[in-house]
Amino acid sequence: MRFLKTAALAGMMAGVVFTAVAGVSAAYAADVKIGFVVKQPEEPWFQDEWKFADVAAKEKGFTLVKIGAEDGEKVQSALDNLAAQGAAGVIICTPDVKLGPGIVAKAEANGLKLMTVDDRLVGADGKPLEDVAHMGISATKIGEEVGRAISEEVKKRGWDWKNVGAIRVSYDQLPTAVDRVEGALSVMKENGLPEANIFAAPQAKTDTEAALNASTVVLNKNADIKYWVAVGLNDESVLGAVRATESVGIPSENVVAVGIGGAESAINEFKKPSPTGFYGTVIISPKRHGYETAMNMYAWLADGKEPEKLILTSGQLALRDNYAEVRKELGIE
Repeated sequence: MRFLKTAALAGMMAGVVFTAVAGVSAAYAADVKIGFVVKQPEEPWFQDEWKFADVAAKEKGFTLVKIGAEDGEKVQSALDNLAAQGAAGVIICTPDVKLGPGIVAKAEANGLKLMTVDDRLVGADGKPLEDVAHMGISATKIGEEVGRAISEEVKKRGWDWKNVGAIRVSYDQLPTAVDRVEGALSVMKENGLPEANIFAAPQAKTDTEAALNASTVVLNKNADIKYWVAVGLNDESVLGAVRATESVGIPSENVVAVGIGGAESAINEFKKPSPTGFYGTVIISPKRHGYETAMNMYAWLADGKEPEKLILTSGQLALRDNYAEVRKELGIE
């Protein structure tokens, strides 16, 4: 009997200790504030990142402070604001990666642990600040996914690469754009695309109109080419190339263009009654970028577990007949 009473008392004490620890843990989580600063808060991509970061906050019980900072001055103000609110860490997508040293210094001055997302900070020498934990998109891998999709479709249609022209819608002042298009072209060249059949269409801006104008020049200069493929920085650039092929009378079945991003413009293209030359898009998911970065920051603050210095994500190909399922898989729907 005495043993049973002792065991029962021990169990009760263990329960009290467990409850106390759980209570402390919950109280600590409630006190943790994490900032999530983005450069274009009105953009759907960043809205989705915030949405998934909110999911992490609800799961762990911490407070997420969301701030839009469209320029360097607002970034500095946001970091001061977070410190004043008692935040312990910040995740940021800066409007200018060259602000890197200043952001690092301001975060340190305010006692904020720092992580970056999407755009990686660079130093005065233009090289990445490798000491700052970063989650970004592997531009080369996404480009290679575009190249594989186009190459497979070219093979499926029975085209001879010697008769195929490739429109390289380019915006070479942006390194990410170069990595994406070169990644795509490298795969197509491995599959037989001749270097001489690649035509640069430099765009003044990264929108559809600029891409249309640049691509139209290429098509008019090479009117003897029957089949065309197109790659670019994003969906809008590739759609510009598609619009150009339509404007010069090239049938949609003679065009294979794959964009990047899964933007609304791409989805609207898939919804058209008849297929166009816009074959597909590699959708980039904001889920990991929002949820995982927030969870990593919390683990850093709560458990002292530092995040990996570099995490690169890729995308998933979506076509006219499966884009809804892909969006659902990526947590966008």
